[in-house]
Amino acid sequence: MRDMTEKALNEAFAGESMAHMKYQHFADRAEGDGLNEMARMFRAISYAERVHAGNHLEVLGGIKSTSDNIQTCIDGETFEIDEMYPVYNATAKLQDEDGAVRSTYYALEAEKIHAEWYKQAKEAVDKGEDVTVGTIQICSVCGHTREGEAPDKCPICGASKDKFRQF
Repeated sequence: MRDMTEKALNEAFAGESMAHMKYQHFADRAEGDGLNEMARMFRAISYAERVHAGNHLEVLGGIKSTSDNIQTCIDGETFEIDEMYPVYNATAKLQDEDGAVRSTYYALEAEKIHAEWYKQAKEAVDKGEDVTVGTIQICSVCGHTREGEAPDKCPICGASKDKFRQF
């Protein structure tokens, strides 16, 4: 693929991905405001943006074997743990941006768990096996990720058990 086309598709993928996520959050807000039809419209258009992003990623060759996809996840999570979030968090602290300090800390702590899970998953997949995972619990406040029962309080942000979403 030519450089300009690849750059354009990467930018389009990033933009469509961001729109997908923003619209999901906008839907949650609209639903909280009692605007259920607006929430439904946000979610529908969000799905269309996801389709667009997926099409761009496919053309870019970004969807490979499951083992390769897991390695991409490991690489991304490791970058976030080792480089991205420590720098973002330090910058936020330097500039006294408490909300950014909190959100980058929450993300960093969750990414550490995600990286380990992906490493274990890659070992299984590379042996020709599926992963064995129990009930997954995600804290809806900070993203803390764990297997099994939700704790009474999130160990990262202190949120109560009812703030965990089960997968």
